[in-house]
Amino acid sequence: MMNLQILSPEAEVFSGKVDSVSLPGLSGRFQVLSNHAPIIAALGHGMVTYQISQGQEAHYEIKGGVVEMLNNAIVVLVD
Repeated sequence: MMNLQILSPEAEVFSGKVDSVSLPGLSGRFQVLSNHAPIIAALGHGMVTYQISQGQEAHYEIKGGVVEMLNNAIVVLVD
């Protein structure tokens, strides 16, 4: 499991434990799983999709942003 935070300029959109996160990168979609190597990447327009426990999936549409993954903690800063 990983800790995910999705932050917009107005508020914290989501904070909690997830199994995986799929993100709209500038060169296409990519997925982050537990124990992923550290990464910082720019994000384009699209859906952030994250798996909460027991197969529940949630979505959040973004216009762009940045993601950082470090030590099983993912922070997504969105426009």
